[in-house]
Amino acid sequence: MDFQHSPRAEQYLETLRGFMTDAVLPAEPVYAQQRQDLAAAGRPHELPTVVEELKIRARDAGLWNLFLPDSTDPAHGLTVLDYAPLAELSGWSPEIAPEALNCSAPDTGNMEILHMFGTPEQKEQWLDPLLAGEIRSAFSMTEPEVASSDARNIATSIVRDGDDYVINGRKWWSTGANDPRCRVLVVMGKTDPEADVHHQQSMVLVPIDTPGVEIVRSVPVFGYHDQHGHAEITFTDVRVPVTNLLGAQGSGFAIAQARLGPGRIHHCMRAIGMAERALDLMCRRSIERVAFGKPLARQGVVQEWIAESRIAIEQARLLTLKAAWMIDTVGAKGARKEIAAIKVVAPRMALEVVDRAIQVHGGAGVSDDTPLAMMWAGLRSLRLADGPDEVHLRDVARLELRPLVAPR
Repeated sequence: MDFQHSPRAEQYLETLRGFMTDAVLPAEPVYAQQRQDLAAAGRPHELPTVVEELKIRARDAGLWNLFLPDSTDPAHGLTVLDYAPLAELSGWSPEIAPEALNCSAPDTGNMEILHMFGTPEQKEQWLDPLLAGEIRSAFSMTEPEVASSDARNIATSIVRDGDDYVINGRKWWSTGANDPRCRVLVVMGKTDPEADVHHQQSMVLVPIDTPGVEIVRSVPVFGYHDQHGHAEITFTDVRVPVTNLLGAQGSGFAIAQARLGPGRIHHCMRAIGMAERALDLMCRRSIERVAFGKPLARQGVVQEWIAESRIAIEQARLLTLKAAWMIDTVGAKGARKEIAAIKVVAPRMALEVVDRAIQVHGGAGVSDDTPLAMMWAGLRSLRLADGPDEVHLRDVARLELRPLVAPR
């Protein structure tokens, strides 16, 4: 295995470092103030103008859609392994940087499945404006009434009626749907309840302004309301043409797996970036603060936290790079075990590092004066998003046992 950055990736990394230092990190207080002003004006999910300005600068610098594998967009020629350090660096400012680079979830996953499974008409209508950063999208799979960690439980009905599909159901955690720029929902539901459990579901593209689609609320995460929102949505006799079917009828489960594989590792890359920033903040704070006659950096327990954090970050990064390398060499399906493993390891590691940084910061750590509390909330939810830890541990165990257990 060779984790060396390619010359092309190194060029992008150098450019992105400068963009983060000169543009993104200085924009964070501006972003926070603009979000506060928008919320006071009753527009809490509108994108602050500073991010639109950053998007223009990023695109001019060539830092655009870097998440797309080279097989999808040869314009940048990056592999998943090449993208790893770039996504990690964007994790230093998770609210701003991914959006500025047009590399933020859930659009990244939606763009990938539109590229893989969309018709030419669907790509022209939805993929092209998503790639241009002109609109946003949402992925509506999770439901409040069922254990959605098992996608076979999805109960929303998608019933064919002539040349239309009629959709009825209730979703939540449809990230991005509260953003006024959101134009399309990728909705997963059951088209054939009598089929085998892996072919009952399908995905359809639903314009968000379709009659019967109601955005009920934005669901907070530990009290934080994401700028894009995590929407609860009801679908009441929502009618869309059958041409809005994504892929083949009954392929919803397979499409979901194709979407979630790369998306999971992208989350892990950004989580490592959050951990790196938390460690940087922890070190700086420990040097500045004096307690019991000496800087915190000279207190043995704090030194242990710093050392443990560095070791844990390096371990998680190596597993992430291995998973990325395997996606490039054997595909996401062949890297299933490594993707599942890092989806458990990276959020847990980052949470521990952020928690230590919070402790070193004392009261400031649980306030909004640092990004640590926001990072903690996001990372804790990441242990549920795209499948909870327990599902991924189950997958790793099954794949380990498979060679020793006779097929049933």
